[in-house]
Amino acid sequence: MNVIHLGPRSIAALVLVSAVGVAALGWPFLAPPRSQLTAHATDAPWLFAGLLILLVVVVSATISESGLGPKAVAMLGVLAATGAALRPLGAGTAGIEPMFFLMVLSGRVLGPGFGFTLGGVSMFASALLTGGVGPWMPFQMLAMGWFAMGAGLLPGARRLRGRGELALLAVYGFLAAFAYGTITNLAGWPFLSGTASNIAFQPDDSVPGNLARFFLYCVATSLGWDLGRALCTVVLTFTLGPAVLRALRRATRRAAFESAVTFEPR
Repeated sequence: MNVIHLGPRSIAALVLVSAVGVAALGWPFLAPPRSQLTAHATDAPWLFAGLLILLVVVVSATISESGLGPKAVAMLGVLAATGAALRPLGAGTAGIEPMFFLMVLSGRVLGPGFGFTLGGVSMFASALLTGGVGPWMPFQMLAMGWFAMGAGLLPGARRLRGRGELALLAVYGFLAAFAYGTITNLAGWPFLSGTASNIAFQPDDSVPGNLARFFLYCVATSLGWDLGRALCTVVLTFTLGPAVLRALRRATRRAAFESAVTFEPR
């Protein structure tokens, strides 16, 4: 069930924001050594953050324009509030973040367009709730949008059910949890102090050399968190997943998102 139907404008906006996101996150590997871009590295977080916020707003508005009715808005609000409330439950404890399994299941049931919007809105709400507003927030919003959208693009959305579907979602959630950690690491790694020469970004070094440093940075700083997030997602998918999937599918059937709202005279 696709609550949000992605039309040509929505797809174009998604491609645009994703392309800008890739450039904003991957510029250390895209800019050549001694590039003038590295001279303005300290300005990059604020520049890219402002640009990404605007693009995420544009994408959300475009998707909404393509058919996000009042019932879908209500569903979006409930799930975003639930995700924002779940995120702080495991904060500071080995990366245990129950929010991620809800994003996977919601994207699976409600489609990639709804998943992208839900991921971004949930991260924005949770940042306000936890005081995590900063230049890193748009990158987290974009990464979570990709994370939830990918779940909606998994095969077998209409036919695959039962243990096979749970296994598919668990494997995706496990891998995507590491991908999310890697993506968000790119937002801060280029601005690490150069004194940590073994893992810091070196503007004058080659791409393979910086890739090796970035790998060491991920292992040293976020591997434990990413593993905790991945395992938590797998466990919750197998234990709570069947009930949550049934509830989401029942809600979408009863809401009849594709039916227009009409008012009959008394």
